[in-house]
Amino acid sequence: MPIHQVLSTLLCYPEQEWLDSLEEANLALVEWPQARDMLAPLLDELRSRPLIELQENYVATFDRSPSHSLHLFEHVHGESRDRGQAMVDLIDEYRRDGFEPLETELPDYVPLFLEYLGALSLDGKEERAEQLLGDAIHVLAAIGDRLARKESPYAAVFRVLRTLTDVQPVAQQDPPVRDMDEAMETFGPGADGVEPLLGVKPAVDVITFHKRAAPSPRP
Repeated sequence: MPIHQVLSTLLCYPEQEWLDSLEEANLALVEWPQARDMLAPLLDELRSRPLIELQENYVATFDRSPSHSLHLFEHVHGESRDRGQAMVDLIDEYRRDGFEPLETELPDYVPLFLEYLGALSLDGKEERAEQLLGDAIHVLAAIGDRLARKESPYAAVFRVLRTLTDVQPVAQQDPPVRDMDEAMETFGPGADGVEPLLGVKPAVDVITFHKRAAPSPRP
């Protein structure tokens, strides 16, 4: 199992089925001792806490905190129209490599993106996977830094991702305002009357496929 797929699973909403298979993930990390050590606190928490607590913590961490959103393009484009095109570009990117994304998730969902990188590695396209991770690492590292400031064990996943690319992350601005109405209240229209989010541009020219929309409701 490629390490990307292990990390993908660890960032998914906790379900008993995959929690029961944590030992398999742990065994897959034998070839990645540094990553295994970094992930140990998260793995211990996932093993020891009741499922309902893990689910509540996940929702509070990722679904209710825009700065920790697991949708890459949310950190780049907010709710601007550029986000839709970025989604289309990312789906095209997946399909060019023979990877069909799940319809239940938006293409910029981080676990889905990591699953894609793992599929590339299994297909002998490790250089391609590393290149794409390098394109996304600026946003991924920013999410990880925010999680680390909150002392979340999930920050370890993003620290591991930083070790899988030679690209040095560039500091990112805070995520753009998520909602057009909120933006209008905060900033008002521009001098030219244009809605504020339409002028939002990413701090770094990240490849056009790292971002996801609002998280789907959790049970």
